[in-house]
Amino acid sequence: MKKRALILALAGIMAASLTGCGSLKDDAVVVKAGDEEITAGVANFYARYAQAQYETYFASYFGGDDMWTKNASDGKTYEESIKETLLDDLKNMALLEKHMKDYDVKLTKADKKAIDDAAEEFDKANSQKKKDKVSGSEENVKRVMTLMVIEQKMRSAIVAEANVNVTDEEAVQKHMQYVEFDYTTSSDSSDSSDTTVSDDEKKQVKEKAAVFAEGAKTAEDFASYATEQGTEAKDATFDSDSVSPSKEVVKAADKLGEGELTGVVESDTACYVAKVTSLNDEAATETKKQSLLTEKQDKYYKKVLKKWKKEEKITVHKGTWNKIDFTKLSVKAKDTSTTGTSTDSASGN
Repeated sequence: MKKRALILALAGIMAASLTGCGSLKDDAVVVKAGDEEITAGVANFYARYAQAQYETYFASYFGGDDMWTKNASDGKTYEESIKETLLDDLKNMALLEKHMKDYDVKLTKADKKAIDDAAEEFDKANSQKKKDKVSGSEENVKRVMTLMVIEQKMRSAIVAEANVNVTDEEAVQKHMQYVEFDYTTSSDSSDSSDTTVSDDEKKQVKEKAAVFAEGAKTAEDFASYATEQGTEAKDATFDSDSVSPSKEVVKAADKLGEGELTGVVESDTACYVAKVTSLNDEAATETKKQSLLTEKQDKYYKKVLKKWKKEEKITVHKGTWNKIDFTKLSVKAKDTSTTGTSTDSASGN
């Protein structure tokens, strides 16, 4: 996250409602790695900062107001799943701070000023009552900001030493134009959920696709021909691992040379006819190269952290951490503009 965006996000956090919580001593230790400690106040503010992002921007996707009690894909509730990730973040930040000297990482005057500015903006944007709910003291806000800036700097330093690269062969992306002929049902069933397609209906779609494929063989321009036939050609970049528009059409197209057509390709939901227009889409290949490079750097970064975790004794006081409850305190973000004005997205107690 850019520094300015981070400042605005922190300044915009607010407590919306409180139905009760366990006593949380601000200076109690949640995570300890060597001599580095993360206190309950710092852990709470970091957790509330993350909670605000989820409740403000993702709640509609995760179940609305009671999202935290809903089951996530990993078998845990969303609260359990997100808090597990946040606790791992805190462990990592403690380790990263401990190893700053190894990478000659220091906070600059500009970093410290940005942290001070963020704490000041947050202080002005929230009432004392709301700040108390999220452990938003000046000290805690600055500490969270400091840890996040250290994390950014340390990650950059660590991946800089990673001896990773991506070859053109690894990243190359091909390009195709394709027309999709969806299977449709003509069922007269009163049950709107009845979307079963009969074999006869599939046969009709396949025949239509076959007629198109035959004509496309002699067409000078695939896309123009599709338009003439009352349909639309879509574009897709792909490699052998791609699954869009379907794994079947990708498999068929991946065997072809530039300018060649697939013929009719069947999948579970549609028939396709595709034409390979390039064996190396330069823009898509460059994007893929950067994506693969980031993946390799991230893998190296995680490997370093994993090594440190094995070497360092990390203590977690789960009793204190468990007092941070997302179901009892709702936290939202304010709509903070770049001009410094803000509007509450929810009302606080």
